[in-house]
This record gives sequence, C-alpha cells and structure tokens, in this order.
Amino acid sequence: MSSNISGVALITGCSSGIGKATARKLLGAGYTVFATARKLADVDDLAALGARTLALDLTDEASMVAAVAAVEAEFGAVDVLVNNAGYGQYGAFESVPMDRVRKQFETNVFGTVRLTQLVLPKMRARARGRIVNVGSMGGKLTLPGVGFYHATKYALEALTDALRFEVAGFGIAAILIEPGIIVSKFAESASASAAPADDSLPYDAFNAAVLAQTVSAYEGPMAKLGGTAQDVANTIARAIAAKKPRGRYTVSVSAPLMIGLRRLMTDSAWDGFAASAVKRPHAGSQA
Repeated sequence: MSSNISGVALITGCSSGIGKATARKLLGAGYTVFATARKLADVDDLAALGARTLALDLTDEASMVAAVAAVEAEFGAVDVLVNNAGYGQYGAFESVPMDRVRKQFETNVFGTVRLTQLVLPKMRARARGRIVNVGSMGGKLTLPGVGFYHATKYALEALTDALRFEVAGFGIAAILIEPGIIVSKFAESASASAAPADDSLPYDAFNAAVLAQTVSAYEGPMAKLGGTAQDVANTIARAIAAKKPRGRYTVSVSAPLMIGLRRLMTDSAWDGFAASAVKRPHAGSQA
C-alpha cells in the first residue's frame, strides 16, 4: 500500500476512546471503515457518519470469522486491520481469579492474534496491507498491581516484532502503537476491572491503592503529560499512510518519558520508584 492511498479498514473496539476516534479519522481520510464492537448500538454514531458496522467479539471464533468474511465478500480483502480492542485487569497477582486472567489474554492477545491470522491470506494474495496493533508504554515497563495487563502488552511487543519480519516480504507492514497516558474513559473502566475483594488475602488495601493511583494518573497532574484518543488516531492514520512506516510509534509525552526512565533504572530502583506511589503489601496487610 503506497502513501495516501485509502482502502478498507477493519477496526476493533470502536465503542469508545481510541477505536471510535480512529474510525472517525479514517472515514475523514477516505477509507471505507468497518467499525466493530461487541454491541452494535455502541457504534450507531459511527454508522451515521458513514461507517459500516459489525458486531465483533474477540473471544468468539465464529464472530471473528463472520466479520472478516463480511468484509472480504464485498471488497475482496482487508487493507488495514487496527487491533485496538482491549482493557486493563487490576489487582495483585495472587488476588486475580484465573477466569479473569484468561479473559484478559483472550481479549488483549489471543483475539488480536486470531483476527490477524484471518485477514492475512487475502492481504498476502494482494501483496499489500497494514496491520496496526495498539499496544502501550506498558509493554516496556511494569507497574505493581497491573501485572496481567502489562503481560498482554508485552506479548503484543513480541508478536508484532515477529509478525513485522514475517510479512514484510508480502508487502504487508506490521506496526505497533505505544500510547502513554491517554485521557479517556480508561480510568472509569478500571473500576470495573478491579480484582474482587477477598478478606482472606492481604491485598485489598493494596488493590484499592493501585486503583486510586491509576485514576490519579489519568485524571490528576500526570494527565498533563498525556494525550487524547485523537492523538492516537492521528498517529495511526499517519503510520498506515506512510510508504515505509516505522515499526513503533509512541504517543504522548508520557510514553517516551516513562519508557526511558525504566530503561535507565535498575530493578530495585524501579521498585523503589513504584513504592513511592503505592505501598507494598506485607505481612499483616489487610484492608
């Protein structure tokens, strides 16, 4: 795909935030946009702007197969896949039930992998395409109490690196977007993804502190170093229009700042930095 040529874009997670902003941005740039969400009602506003809308659940194989088939039946192939859908799971390692861990990986990693596998054959046949994975600065550093979310974003780093090499010879570019703090409903959704209270474990107070710190980062002074969903959408549009896109694009001042800080710190120094924001769980801890 050469610079400034529009095509067919399939975008996941368009119910809000980055996905919705990206759908609007690509519509404005002349793309035929398939905006997806688990509930079609959540993308009615995008349909009103001219987007095609599809129900898509990244934890459901049949749903993914049907979505890709619908696009390919009409247009032959997906030109641009934006793997944006995902969420954060909060809670100390021991306190998060395994069903929640599995759901986190099913949505953030396995769904992204499978959807990408589904669009690749027709992309290869056309010898062009763009696959954009929306990762996070959280794929380069880890904060306590958010380990499973970070693990999914670390996974996207590795998967995109491998994919980039493997599909370049077919005219396909794999691109990773690494947003930092993005002022959106992320903090609001964090509450719904917090580990359940369990007074048999010494983590309730810690989990509450992690959640409060997360909300503060997205709504407090740190938000000044952040960006918006529109900033991410603009970066995605620029990356897919480039003749030779970079492998990675950071978004917002906070991303290169925090990634650079982590790179310079030893593990013990980083742990000390984290402890300045959230008190470590310890023997005798309880809510």
